[in-house]
Amino acid sequence: MSEDTRILGIETSCDETAAAVVENGGHIISSIVASQAAMHAQYGGVFPEMASRAHIETIYQVISNTLSQAHVGLEAIDAIAVTRGPGLAGSLVVGMNMAKGLALGSGLPLLGINHLEAHLYSIWLVEDEPEPSFPLLGLIVSGGHTELVLMRDHLTYQRLGGTLDDAAGEAFDKVARLLGLAYPGGPAIQQAAENGDPESFKFPRAWLEGTWNFSFSGLKTAVLREVRERQPELEAGVEAPRPGLPIANLAAAFQTAVV
Repeated sequence: MSEDTRILGIETSCDETAAAVVENGGHIISSIVASQAAMHAQYGGVFPEMASRAHIETIYQVISNTLSQAHVGLEAIDAIAVTRGPGLAGSLVVGMNMAKGLALGSGLPLLGINHLEAHLYSIWLVEDEPEPSFPLLGLIVSGGHTELVLMRDHLTYQRLGGTLDDAAGEAFDKVARLLGLAYPGGPAIQQAAENGDPESFKFPRAWLEGTWNFSFSGLKTAVLREVRERQPELEAGVEAPRPGLPIANLAAAFQTAVV
């Protein structure tokens, strides 16, 4: 492909239906994201079957709006890129099938993308910043993944370490439920932590000293212990007020231990 290319990207690995048109490898012309967070909030997490159905309902409109926002049609696109994994199987199938259909109908090349690689390459999409240079140390912290990767060159990776149990995002969701906060847990804990003291509790760090690995099980247990000491009758996992519980301080201390 030449340098002057437009790629239509399609992403459906979890609970967001997204599409974008990217020009020349780094300039985002348009980007549309349809979030399912409100729908899944009542379950305290992503419900895979519902996620898949929601992708089916929204993917055509998301792609159509993305092309409209970019003021182009498929005839101005040079290739179609789609997330092929990792992710929820039912969600991935929706994006893959749509991308295959568009590629077949238009004759465009189809590129299957590992979305963890895409996380690493997102730094090339930050405009008005110096071009990244190698070697790079990348920390992938997405909902279901926490990995430390050494990137020596384009498409050349060495996995240095990662989580031995939950991912950071999963830990945020579980602790948020424990504290009675809403889903998704990341922004809920961040908001609660704004008025908290991160030094009020001494939680274990997620990083396992002397290694490149992480573990969040001990951290989650430490938060649970503090909560149980104050409210032994607590029904964990229910989004509800926790009177008498220092939510802000617990959230701030937990967030500091993770970050």
